Amino acid sequence: MPALMIQGAGSNVGKSMLVAGLCRAARLRGLRVLPFKPQNMSNNAAVTVDGGEIGRAQALQALACGVDPVVDMNPVLLKPETDTGSQVIVQGRRVATVRARDYAAMKPSLMTPVLESFRRLEAQADIVIVEGAGSPAEVNLRANDIANMGFANAAGVPVVLVGDIDRGGVIAQMVGTKAVLPSGDRVSGFIVNKFRGDLRLFDEGYALIADSTGWRGYGTLPWFPEAHRLPAEDALDLTRPSGTGVKIAWLCLSRVANFDDLDPLASEPGVQLIMVRPGEAVPGDAAMVIVPGTKSTRGDLDFLRAQGWDIDLAAHRRRGGRVLGICGGYQMLGRTVNDPQGIEGHSGAAPGLGLLDVRTVMSPDKHLARVTARHAATGLTMQGYEIHIGRTDGPDCARPFAFVDGRGEGAVSADGLVMGSYLHGMFADDDFRAAFLADLGVRSDLRYAAGVEDVLDRLAAHVEAHLDVTGLLSLAKGG
Repeated sequence: MPALMIQGAGSNVGKSMLVAGLCRAARLRGLRVLPFKPQNMSNNAAVTVDGGEIGRAQALQALACGVDPVVDMNPVLLKPETDTGSQVIVQGRRVATVRARDYAAMKPSLMTPVLESFRRLEAQADIVIVEGAGSPAEVNLRANDIANMGFANAAGVPVVLVGDIDRGGVIAQMVGTKAVLPSGDRVSGFIVNKFRGDLRLFDEGYALIADSTGWRGYGTLPWFPEAHRLPAEDALDLTRPSGTGVKIAWLCLSRVANFDDLDPLASEPGVQLIMVRPGEAVPGDAAMVIVPGTKSTRGDLDFLRAQGWDIDLAAHRRRGGRVLGICGGYQMLGRTVNDPQGIEGHSGAAPGLGLLDVRTVMSPDKHLARVTARHAATGLTMQGYEIHIGRTDGPDCARPFAFVDGRGEGAVSADGLVMGSYLHGMFADDDFRAAFLADLGVRSDLRYAAGVEDVLDRLAAHVEAHLDVTGLLSLAKGG
């Protein structure tokens, strides 16, 4: 079946966004389209309908296609736990935690599940649009590659290379990639992304890329100003505009995970979302502080204390401010975090922040589930997902944050100021978010999911207006 692979001349050049736009454009043309990324590296994961986890970008691309996400859309997911080691997820399930230098030895065994997943998607679609990872110019990683040219050659998928003109040097990105690629690695065309200004000013540069590489150009895509309204996957994208009004502070942890929780809050006109970065203090006038999920609870506890945020949180609570911990952030709020088997690093226990009377014990079993929960304080139902290791218990669990299948979930302090929950995605539910924010004095009329759908339609129109989409679809068919 037809397929097309979008690779990047570097990381963060806009591949994920472009694939989402192409997916929605193909869908609006009446095609059944599915997304695929052989290998992804991200701590921002989504729980799929078939009970596994994939990168958040592939979940967004599935939404662009009008389908539910499944594990085959991202068969290999690497979730960094330290600077040198990652958890390895294969077809939705954790199989190992390895150091970076040892992952190379695993890669030959991973091509089989990658191709299995791709072939299953092919059988269900009119076209599969594939996203690469990093850049094929990283030829030092070419041996046993499954993310870029190694996959493209094995699956027989044509490749279009995307360069980012906004960061500068796009001509060198393209021509340099052509220069270092092995002769057997073939690129069929190129796209220039994130252009600002008069497109005609780049005509000469565009022609120079085509002449120097021999690749066909499929267009220059101007900057899409509404990109920030779509869920971001990379922690590097945590800078985004927000509204004005009540301040909610969000701690930017070093191993922050599943930070899509912030997207609906950042979209609220009545919320000023403050991203508290390393070295900055928690604003004293924040109404609420959110401690987000993390891939390394004890590691980020150390990081949090190194910033002095533990002192800020204690002062915030004394002033009557609210605190919400989500997933790993919930674990940090308790009295202890014990990892007897060394699941997230060396074995041992660490003192928590002591803002909730609960204790967490890590275990190797990961809990993955899409859930419908009922918020204890308001009685409202909300959709969310759980993706965590560890079990948390203690006296404050007698006051649950929510109920899932009749059981209590999360914990609330006796004074009601500190809350913890394992539920991700809760703020995407409009009614729950409106009620939650009303307690902080914010009125919300936002329809978040409808807004994301609207931006995807606008992105597809943007792609159709500036790229040769017909030519790209023809290339996918072998034309």
